[in-house]
Amino acid sequence: MSAIGRVLQARGFAVQGSDRSAGRLVADLCAEGIPVVLGHAAENLGDADLVLASSAIPDENVELQAARERGIPVLRRPDFLPVLLAGRKVIAVAGAHGKTTVTGMIATVLLAAGMDPSYIIGGIVANLGSNARAGNGDYFVIEADEYRNTFLALEPDIAVVTNVEFDHPDCFASPRFLRLAFGDFVSRIRPGGALVTCNDDPVAHAVGVAYHAGGGDLHLYGLAEGEGIAWRAVDLAVNDLGGVDFTALYHEKPQGRVRLQIPGAHNVLNALATLAVVTQAGVSFEAAAVALETFSGTARRFELLGTAAAVTVIDDYAHHPTQIRVVLAAARAHYPGQRLLAVWQPHTFSRIKALWSDFMQAFADADYVIVLPVYAAREVDDGSFSQNDLAAQLEHPMAVPAFSLDDAVQNLAAVVAGGDVVLLMGAGDEYVIGERLLARLRKENAVCQD
Repeated sequence: MSAIGRVLQARGFAVQGSDRSAGRLVADLCAEGIPVVLGHAAENLGDADLVLASSAIPDENVELQAARERGIPVLRRPDFLPVLLAGRKVIAVAGAHGKTTVTGMIATVLLAAGMDPSYIIGGIVANLGSNARAGNGDYFVIEADEYRNTFLALEPDIAVVTNVEFDHPDCFASPRFLRLAFGDFVSRIRPGGALVTCNDDPVAHAVGVAYHAGGGDLHLYGLAEGEGIAWRAVDLAVNDLGGVDFTALYHEKPQGRVRLQIPGAHNVLNALATLAVVTQAGVSFEAAAVALETFSGTARRFELLGTAAAVTVIDDYAHHPTQIRVVLAAARAHYPGQRLLAVWQPHTFSRIKALWSDFMQAFADADYVIVLPVYAAREVDDGSFSQNDLAAQLEHPMAVPAFSLDDAVQNLAAVVAGGDVVLLMGAGDEYVIGERLLARLRKENAVCQD
Protein backbone atom coordinates (compact mmCIF):
# COMPACT_ATOMS: atom_id res chain seq x y z
CA MET A 1 0.00 0.00 0.00
CA SER A 2 2.92 2.35 0.67
CA ALA A 3 4.11 1.82 -2.90
CA ILE A 4 0.68 2.67 -4.31
CA GLY A 5 0.63 5.79 -2.14
CA ARG A 6 4.00 6.87 -3.48
CA VAL A 7 2.95 6.39 -7.11
CA LEU A 8 -0.26 8.35 -6.55
CA GLN A 9 1.56 11.18 -4.82
CA ALA A 10 4.05 11.37 -7.70
CA ARG A 11 1.10 11.61 -10.09
CA GLY A 12 -0.19 14.64 -8.22
CA PHE A 13 -2.78 13.18 -5.84
CA ALA A 14 -3.04 14.10 -2.16
CA VAL A 15 -2.40 10.91 -0.20
CA GLN A 16 -2.73 10.08 3.48
CA GLY A 17 -2.92 6.82 5.38
CA SER A 18 -3.31 5.00 8.65
CA ASP A 19 -1.62 1.98 10.18
CA ARG A 20 -1.88 0.15 13.47
CA SER A 21 1.78 0.62 14.42
CA ALA A 22 4.84 2.63 13.53
CA GLY A 23 7.68 1.17 11.51
CA ARG A 24 10.31 2.00 8.93
CA LEU A 25 7.80 2.60 6.14
CA VAL A 26 5.60 4.84 8.24
CA ALA A 27 8.56 7.07 9.11
CA ASP A 28 9.70 7.16 5.48
CA LEU A 29 6.25 8.05 4.16
CA CYS A 30 5.86 10.88 6.65
CA ALA A 31 9.26 12.22 5.66
CA GLU A 32 8.14 12.19 2.02
CA GLY A 33 5.04 14.25 2.77
CA ILE A 34 2.53 11.41 3.04
CA PRO A 35 1.01 11.71 6.53
CA VAL A 36 0.29 8.44 8.32
CA VAL A 37 -1.87 8.30 11.45
CA LEU A 38 -1.29 5.53 13.97
CA GLY A 39 -4.46 3.65 14.84
CA HIS A 40 -7.74 3.38 12.99
CA ALA A 41 -10.57 5.86 13.58
CA ALA A 42 -13.41 7.36 11.56
CA GLU A 43 -11.92 10.86 11.77
CA ASN A 44 -8.81 9.66 9.93
CA LEU A 45 -10.79 9.85 6.68
CA GLY A 46 -10.74 13.65 6.62
CA ASP A 47 -12.16 14.84 3.30
CA ALA A 48 -11.05 11.81 1.31
CA ASP A 49 -12.57 11.22 -2.12
CA LEU A 50 -11.51 7.56 -2.20
CA VAL A 51 -10.43 4.98 0.36
CA LEU A 52 -8.03 2.18 -0.61
CA ALA A 53 -7.75 -0.81 1.71
CA SER A 54 -5.15 -3.56 1.76
CA SER A 55 -6.12 -7.23 1.76
CA ALA A 56 -5.18 -7.42 5.45
CA ILE A 57 -7.89 -4.94 6.52
CA PRO A 58 -11.21 -6.61 7.53
CA ASP A 59 -14.53 -5.28 6.28
CA GLU A 60 -15.57 -4.35 9.83
CA ASN A 61 -12.66 -1.92 10.15
CA VAL A 62 -13.98 1.37 11.60
CA GLU A 63 -12.57 3.48 8.78
CA LEU A 64 -14.11 1.32 6.08
CA GLN A 65 -17.46 1.39 7.85
CA ALA A 66 -17.31 5.16 8.23
CA ALA A 67 -16.39 5.61 4.57
CA ARG A 68 -19.37 3.57 3.44
CA GLU A 69 -21.70 5.49 5.74
CA ARG A 70 -20.46 8.76 4.23
CA GLY A 71 -20.75 7.46 0.68
CA ILE A 72 -16.98 7.52 0.05
CA PRO A 73 -15.99 4.81 -2.46
CA VAL A 74 -13.96 2.00 -0.88
CA LEU A 75 -11.74 -0.09 -3.12
CA ARG A 76 -9.53 -3.03 -2.31
CA ARG A 77 -6.11 -3.17 -3.87
CA PRO A 78 -7.18 -5.65 -6.61
CA ASP A 79 -10.03 -3.34 -7.63
CA PHE A 80 -7.70 -0.36 -7.92
CA LEU A 81 -4.73 -1.93 -9.70
CA PRO A 82 -6.33 -1.90 -13.19
CA VAL A 83 -6.95 1.85 -12.78
CA LEU A 84 -3.37 2.43 -11.69
CA LEU A 85 -1.90 0.40 -14.56
CA ALA A 86 -4.14 1.65 -17.35
CA GLY A 87 -2.31 2.55 -20.54
CA ARG A 88 0.97 0.84 -19.59
CA LYS A 89 2.73 -2.34 -20.69
CA VAL A 90 2.56 -4.44 -17.55
CA ILE A 91 5.33 -6.75 -16.37
CA ALA A 92 3.92 -8.78 -13.48
CA VAL A 93 6.16 -10.96 -11.30
CA ALA A 94 4.47 -13.76 -9.36
CA GLY A 95 5.70 -16.73 -7.34
CA ALA A 96 5.90 -18.16 -3.86
CA HIS A 97 9.48 -16.95 -3.43
CA GLY A 98 11.76 -14.49 -5.17
CA LYS A 99 9.17 -12.17 -6.67
CA THR A 100 10.31 -9.08 -4.73
CA THR A 101 13.91 -9.56 -5.83
CA VAL A 102 13.00 -10.24 -9.47
CA THR A 103 10.72 -7.20 -9.59
CA GLY A 104 13.52 -5.07 -8.16
CA MET A 105 16.05 -6.47 -10.61
CA ILE A 106 13.79 -5.79 -13.62
CA ALA A 107 13.12 -2.24 -12.43
CA THR A 108 16.85 -1.67 -11.94
CA VAL A 109 17.69 -2.85 -15.46
CA LEU A 110 14.90 -0.93 -17.21
CA LEU A 111 15.79 2.23 -15.31
CA ALA A 112 19.48 1.88 -16.17
CA ALA A 113 18.50 1.35 -19.81
CA GLY A 114 16.77 4.73 -19.86
CA MET A 115 13.27 3.29 -20.25
CA ASP A 116 11.83 5.37 -17.38
CA PRO A 117 9.61 2.60 -15.94
CA SER A 118 7.01 2.81 -13.21
CA TYR A 119 7.22 0.12 -10.57
CA ILE A 120 5.66 -1.25 -7.40
CA ILE A 121 7.83 -3.62 -5.38
CA GLY A 122 7.10 -5.50 -2.18
CA GLY A 123 10.21 -4.16 -0.47
CA ILE A 124 12.62 -1.25 -0.54
CA VAL A 125 15.30 -1.82 -3.19
CA ALA A 126 18.57 -0.54 -1.77
CA ASN A 127 20.06 0.77 -5.02
CA LEU A 128 16.76 2.42 -6.02
CA GLY A 129 16.06 3.83 -2.56
CA SER A 130 12.35 3.07 -2.75
CA ASN A 131 9.68 0.46 -3.44
CA ALA A 132 7.82 2.59 -6.00
CA ARG A 133 8.23 5.00 -8.87
CA ALA A 134 5.92 6.82 -11.25
CA GLY A 135 7.82 6.95 -14.52
CA ASN A 136 6.74 8.21 -17.92
CA GLY A 137 7.91 5.18 -19.90
CA ASP A 138 5.78 2.44 -21.41
CA TYR A 139 6.50 -0.23 -18.80
CA PHE A 140 4.95 -0.70 -15.37
CA VAL A 141 6.71 -3.42 -13.35
CA ILE A 142 4.65 -4.79 -10.48
CA GLU A 143 5.04 -7.53 -7.90
CA ALA A 144 2.03 -9.80 -8.36
CA ASP A 145 0.73 -11.02 -5.01
CA GLU A 146 -1.20 -14.29 -4.90
CA TYR A 147 -2.66 -13.57 -1.44
CA ARG A 148 -6.45 -13.52 -1.76
CA ASN A 149 -5.98 -13.81 -5.52
CA THR A 150 -4.85 -10.19 -5.80
CA PHE A 151 -2.81 -11.01 -8.91
CA LEU A 152 -5.98 -11.95 -10.79
CA ALA A 153 -6.69 -8.22 -11.12
CA LEU A 154 -3.74 -7.95 -13.51
CA GLU A 155 -3.58 -8.41 -17.27
CA PRO A 156 0.16 -8.50 -17.92
CA ASP A 157 1.99 -8.20 -21.20
CA ILE A 158 4.84 -10.19 -19.69
CA ALA A 159 4.24 -12.44 -16.68
CA VAL A 160 6.84 -14.19 -14.54
CA VAL A 161 6.22 -17.24 -12.34
CA THR A 162 9.31 -17.94 -10.25
CA ASN A 163 7.93 -20.98 -8.43
CA VAL A 164 4.68 -22.32 -6.98
CA GLU A 165 4.63 -23.75 -3.48
CA PHE A 166 1.79 -24.09 -1.01
CA ASP A 167 1.31 -21.11 1.28
CA HIS A 168 -1.47 -18.86 2.60
CA PRO A 169 -3.64 -21.68 3.97
CA ASP A 170 -6.04 -19.01 5.24
CA CYS A 171 -6.86 -18.31 1.56
CA PHE A 172 -6.20 -21.59 -0.26
CA ALA A 173 -7.74 -24.77 1.09
CA SER A 174 -5.09 -27.00 -0.49
CA PRO A 175 -2.09 -26.88 -2.85
CA ARG A 176 -4.45 -27.65 -5.72
CA PHE A 177 -6.37 -24.41 -5.26
CA LEU A 178 -3.13 -22.44 -5.21
CA ARG A 179 -1.97 -24.10 -8.44
CA LEU A 180 -5.31 -23.30 -10.05
CA ALA A 181 -4.91 -19.65 -9.02
CA PHE A 182 -1.53 -19.47 -10.77
CA GLY A 183 -3.09 -21.05 -13.83
CA ASP A 184 -5.77 -18.37 -13.78
CA PHE A 185 -3.10 -15.67 -13.43
CA VAL A 186 -1.23 -16.95 -16.49
CA SER A 187 -4.46 -17.14 -18.48
CA ARG A 188 -4.82 -13.38 -18.04
CA ILE A 189 -1.70 -12.59 -20.08
CA ARG A 190 -2.72 -10.29 -22.90
CA PRO A 191 -2.81 -11.58 -26.48
CA GLY A 192 0.66 -11.38 -27.95
CA GLY A 193 2.21 -11.42 -24.49
CA ALA A 194 4.68 -13.86 -22.98
CA LEU A 195 5.28 -16.00 -19.91
CA VAL A 196 8.65 -16.41 -18.21
CA THR A 197 8.81 -19.30 -15.77
CA CYS A 198 11.36 -21.44 -13.95
CA ASN A 199 12.08 -24.82 -15.48
CA ASP A 200 13.59 -26.08 -12.21
CA ASP A 201 10.32 -25.75 -10.28
CA PRO A 202 7.96 -28.60 -11.27
CA VAL A 203 4.71 -26.74 -10.68
CA ALA A 204 5.87 -23.51 -12.33
CA HIS A 205 7.10 -25.62 -15.25
CA ALA A 206 3.71 -27.33 -15.52
CA VAL A 207 1.96 -23.96 -15.51
CA GLY A 208 4.26 -22.83 -18.30
CA VAL A 209 3.76 -25.98 -20.38
CA ALA A 210 -0.02 -25.62 -20.13
CA TYR A 211 0.22 -21.98 -21.24
CA HIS A 212 2.47 -22.94 -24.17
CA ALA A 213 0.13 -25.78 -25.18
CA GLY A 214 -2.58 -23.16 -25.60
CA GLY A 215 -0.41 -21.22 -28.04
CA GLY A 216 1.32 -18.90 -25.56
CA ASP A 217 4.89 -17.61 -25.92
CA LEU A 218 6.90 -19.38 -23.18
CA HIS A 219 10.42 -18.54 -22.01
CA LEU A 220 11.93 -21.07 -19.59
CA TYR A 221 14.94 -20.45 -17.35
CA GLY A 222 16.84 -22.55 -14.85
CA LEU A 223 20.08 -24.11 -13.67
CA ALA A 224 19.46 -27.69 -14.76
CA GLU A 225 19.72 -28.78 -18.37
CA GLY A 226 16.46 -29.46 -20.14
CA GLU A 227 14.58 -29.24 -23.37
CA GLY A 228 13.52 -25.82 -24.59
CA ILE A 229 15.25 -23.74 -21.89
CA ALA A 230 15.85 -20.18 -23.08
CA TRP A 231 18.12 -18.95 -20.26
CA ARG A 232 20.43 -21.06 -18.15
CA ALA A 233 23.35 -20.39 -15.80
CA VAL A 234 26.58 -22.37 -15.48
CA ASP A 235 29.92 -21.99 -13.71
CA LEU A 236 28.57 -20.38 -10.55
CA ALA A 237 31.27 -18.95 -8.27
CA VAL A 238 31.31 -16.86 -5.11
CA ASN A 239 32.80 -13.43 -5.90
CA ASP A 240 34.56 -10.62 -4.05
CA LEU A 241 31.37 -8.52 -3.98
CA GLY A 242 29.82 -10.88 -1.47
CA GLY A 243 27.62 -12.35 -4.18
CA VAL A 244 27.90 -14.83 -7.01
CA ASP A 245 29.14 -14.83 -10.61
CA PHE A 246 27.80 -17.01 -13.40
CA THR A 247 27.90 -17.49 -17.14
CA ALA A 248 24.55 -16.89 -18.82
CA LEU A 249 23.54 -19.18 -21.68
CA TYR A 250 20.82 -18.26 -24.15
CA HIS A 251 19.60 -21.45 -25.82
CA GLU A 252 22.91 -22.97 -24.62
CA LYS A 253 25.04 -20.27 -26.29
CA PRO A 254 27.27 -18.33 -23.84
CA GLN A 255 26.35 -14.66 -23.61
CA GLY A 256 28.89 -13.58 -21.00
CA ARG A 257 29.50 -13.40 -17.26
CA VAL A 258 27.06 -11.82 -14.82
CA ARG A 259 28.21 -10.51 -11.43
CA LEU A 260 25.76 -10.18 -8.56
CA GLN A 261 26.29 -8.45 -5.23
CA ILE A 262 23.82 -10.80 -3.54
CA PRO A 263 24.59 -14.42 -2.65
CA GLY A 264 22.96 -17.74 -3.37
CA ALA A 265 21.94 -19.92 -6.30
CA HIS A 266 18.37 -18.72 -5.80
CA ASN A 267 19.49 -15.22 -6.76
CA VAL A 268 21.11 -16.61 -9.91
CA LEU A 269 17.66 -17.92 -10.83
CA ASN A 270 16.20 -14.49 -10.07
CA ALA A 271 18.76 -12.89 -12.38
CA LEU A 272 17.93 -15.38 -15.16
CA ALA A 273 14.25 -14.50 -14.89
CA THR A 274 15.23 -10.85 -15.18
CA LEU A 275 17.31 -11.48 -18.29
CA ALA A 276 14.42 -13.35 -19.88
CA VAL A 277 12.13 -10.35 -19.30
CA VAL A 278 14.33 -7.37 -20.10
CA THR A 279 15.71 -8.82 -23.33
CA GLN A 280 12.12 -9.10 -24.54
CA ALA A 281 11.72 -5.44 -23.65
CA GLY A 282 14.62 -4.57 -25.94
CA VAL A 283 17.53 -4.37 -23.48
CA SER A 284 20.76 -5.98 -24.65
CA PHE A 285 22.37 -8.71 -22.57
CA GLU A 286 25.48 -6.56 -22.10
CA ALA A 287 23.47 -3.62 -20.72
CA ALA A 288 21.42 -5.92 -18.50
CA ALA A 289 24.53 -7.56 -17.05
CA VAL A 290 26.05 -4.18 -16.18
CA ALA A 291 22.82 -3.10 -14.45
CA LEU A 292 22.44 -6.37 -12.55
CA GLU A 293 25.83 -5.83 -10.96
CA THR A 294 24.49 -2.60 -9.42
CA PHE A 295 21.53 -4.38 -7.82
CA SER A 296 22.31 -4.44 -4.10
CA GLY A 297 19.25 -6.27 -2.84
CA THR A 298 15.98 -5.38 -1.18
CA ALA A 299 15.27 -4.54 2.42
CA ARG A 300 14.72 -7.60 4.57
CA ARG A 301 16.10 -9.95 1.91
CA PHE A 302 19.48 -11.07 3.29
CA GLU A 303 19.88 -7.49 4.47
CA LEU A 304 23.06 -6.74 6.38
CA LEU A 305 21.96 -4.79 9.45
CA GLY A 306 25.52 -4.29 10.62
CA THR A 307 28.59 -5.73 12.28
CA ALA A 308 29.76 -5.20 15.85
CA ALA A 309 32.42 -6.97 17.91
CA ALA A 310 33.08 -9.16 14.82
CA VAL A 311 29.47 -10.37 14.90
CA THR A 312 27.50 -10.05 11.63
CA VAL A 313 23.74 -9.50 11.84
CA ILE A 314 21.49 -10.19 8.84
CA ASP A 315 17.72 -9.81 8.54
CA ASP A 316 15.61 -11.77 6.05
CA TYR A 317 11.91 -11.92 5.28
CA ALA A 318 12.03 -15.73 5.24
CA HIS A 319 8.77 -16.99 6.74
CA HIS A 320 8.23 -20.19 4.73
CA PRO A 321 10.23 -23.43 5.21
CA THR A 322 11.73 -23.26 1.72
CA GLN A 323 12.81 -19.66 2.23
CA ILE A 324 14.43 -20.55 5.56
CA ARG A 325 16.40 -23.42 4.01
CA VAL A 326 17.52 -21.27 1.06
CA VAL A 327 18.63 -18.38 3.29
CA LEU A 328 20.59 -20.69 5.58
CA ALA A 329 22.22 -22.37 2.57
CA ALA A 330 23.19 -18.97 1.15
CA ALA A 331 24.67 -17.99 4.52
CA ARG A 332 26.67 -21.23 4.67
CA ALA A 333 28.12 -20.51 1.23
CA HIS A 334 28.77 -16.84 1.98
CA TYR A 335 30.22 -17.35 5.48
CA PRO A 336 32.01 -20.72 5.29
CA GLY A 337 33.26 -22.05 8.58
CA GLN A 338 31.41 -19.45 10.67
CA ARG A 339 28.77 -20.27 13.25
CA LEU A 340 25.17 -19.47 12.17
CA LEU A 341 22.74 -18.40 14.89
CA ALA A 342 19.16 -18.36 13.58
CA VAL A 343 16.35 -16.37 15.18
CA TRP A 344 12.95 -17.43 13.85
CA GLN A 345 9.76 -15.46 14.30
CA PRO A 346 6.96 -17.82 13.15
CA HIS A 347 4.40 -15.95 11.04
CA THR A 348 0.66 -16.73 11.40
CA PHE A 349 -0.77 -19.77 13.13
CA SER A 350 -2.45 -21.09 9.99
CA ARG A 351 0.83 -21.21 8.05
CA ILE A 352 2.69 -22.97 10.87
CA LYS A 353 -0.06 -25.58 11.24
CA ALA A 354 -0.30 -26.24 7.50
CA LEU A 355 3.48 -26.59 7.02
CA TRP A 356 4.42 -27.91 10.46
CA SER A 357 6.60 -30.86 9.41
CA ASP A 358 8.45 -28.75 6.83
CA PHE A 359 9.22 -26.07 9.42
CA MET A 360 10.47 -28.70 11.86
CA GLN A 361 13.13 -29.79 9.33
CA ALA A 362 14.08 -26.36 7.92
CA PHE A 363 16.90 -25.39 10.29
CA ALA A 364 19.48 -28.11 9.65
CA ASP A 365 22.08 -25.60 8.42
CA ALA A 366 21.89 -23.50 11.60
CA ASP A 367 24.17 -24.09 14.59
CA TYR A 368 21.77 -22.54 17.09
CA VAL A 369 18.07 -21.61 16.84
CA ILE A 370 15.98 -19.20 18.91
CA VAL A 371 12.22 -19.44 18.42
CA LEU A 372 10.15 -16.32 19.10
CA PRO A 373 6.44 -16.11 19.91
CA VAL A 374 4.23 -16.47 16.82
CA TYR A 375 3.62 -13.19 14.98
CA ALA A 376 -0.14 -13.51 14.54
CA ALA A 377 -0.50 -10.66 11.99
CA ARG A 378 -4.14 -10.79 10.83
CA GLU A 379 -4.93 -13.86 12.95
CA VAL A 380 -5.81 -14.54 16.59
CA ASP A 381 -3.86 -16.88 18.86
CA ASP A 382 -6.06 -19.91 19.45
CA GLY A 383 -3.71 -21.32 22.10
CA SER A 384 -2.97 -24.50 20.13
CA PHE A 385 0.81 -24.10 20.34
CA SER A 386 3.50 -21.71 21.47
CA GLN A 387 7.17 -21.01 20.80
CA ASN A 388 7.94 -23.56 23.53
CA ASP A 389 6.20 -26.30 21.53
CA LEU A 390 7.94 -25.27 18.31
CA ALA A 391 11.40 -25.20 19.90
CA ALA A 392 10.81 -28.57 21.54
CA GLN A 393 9.74 -30.25 18.31
CA LEU A 394 12.25 -28.69 15.91
CA GLU A 395 14.58 -31.35 14.53
CA HIS A 396 17.57 -29.48 15.91
CA PRO A 397 19.71 -30.20 18.99
CA MET A 398 20.18 -26.53 19.90
CA ALA A 399 16.72 -24.94 19.62
CA VAL A 400 15.48 -22.77 22.48
CA PRO A 401 12.40 -20.56 22.97
CA ALA A 402 12.41 -16.83 23.68
CA PHE A 403 9.50 -15.06 25.28
CA SER A 404 9.95 -11.60 23.80
CA LEU A 405 12.23 -9.60 21.50
CA ASP A 406 14.28 -8.44 24.48
CA ASP A 407 14.54 -12.00 25.79
CA ALA A 408 16.01 -13.02 22.43
CA VAL A 409 18.53 -10.18 22.64
CA GLN A 410 19.58 -11.35 26.11
CA ASN A 411 19.91 -14.92 24.86
CA LEU A 412 22.01 -13.92 21.87
CA ALA A 413 24.24 -11.66 23.95
CA ALA A 414 25.00 -14.60 26.23
CA VAL A 415 26.01 -17.03 23.48
CA VAL A 416 27.31 -14.93 20.60
CA ALA A 417 31.05 -14.69 19.89
CA GLY A 418 33.30 -12.97 17.39
CA GLY A 419 32.97 -14.46 13.92
CA ASP A 420 29.35 -15.54 14.44
CA VAL A 421 26.58 -14.70 11.97
CA VAL A 422 23.14 -13.93 13.38
CA LEU A 423 20.27 -14.55 10.95
CA LEU A 424 16.91 -13.02 11.82
CA MET A 425 14.08 -14.64 9.88
CA GLY A 426 10.41 -13.73 9.71
CA ALA A 427 7.84 -11.35 8.27
CA GLY A 428 7.14 -9.44 11.47
CA ASP A 429 9.25 -7.19 13.69
CA GLU A 430 12.14 -9.54 14.45
CA TYR A 431 14.57 -7.10 12.83
CA VAL A 432 14.32 -5.06 16.04
CA ILE A 433 16.34 -7.80 17.75
CA GLY A 434 19.21 -7.17 15.35
CA GLU A 435 19.15 -3.45 15.94
CA ARG A 436 19.16 -3.90 19.72
CA LEU A 437 21.84 -6.59 19.66
CA LEU A 438 24.15 -4.44 17.53
CA ALA A 439 23.64 -1.45 19.84
CA ARG A 440 24.43 -3.59 22.86
CA LEU A 441 27.55 -5.12 21.29
CA ARG A 442 28.84 -1.70 20.24
CA LYS A 443 28.29 -0.32 23.72
CA GLU A 444 30.01 -3.29 25.37
CA ASN A 445 32.89 -3.07 22.89
CA ALA A 446 33.33 0.65 23.57
CA VAL A 447 33.45 0.01 27.33
CA CYS A 448 36.07 -2.71 26.85
CA GLN A 449 38.20 -0.40 24.70
CA ASP A 450 37.98 2.37 27.33
